[in-house]
Amino acid sequence: MQLICEIDTGGFDAWKSGFDDRAEARGQAGLTMLQMWRDADDGARAVVLFEVHDRARAEEWVRTEGALHAPVAARFLRTA
Repeated sequence: MQLICEIDTGGFDAWKSGFDDRAEARGQAGLTMLQMWRDADDGARAVVLFEVHDRARAEEWVRTEGALHAPVAARFLRTA
């Protein structure tokens, strides 16, 4: 299962630094980052694709990340 997150960073560079610092927390949440994009029209918006190893822990990570760091719109996906 994959998770795609759209994140309104409020300032990409500062957000990215903090995001990198929280890599261990993402690992503990059962997430492996596969790809990150920066919106071509809105430089403060990031889109991140993760491999999900534990959906319940990933859902908790989304809630925590959104509450503490930046608004997150998340969608869980399965390969068709």
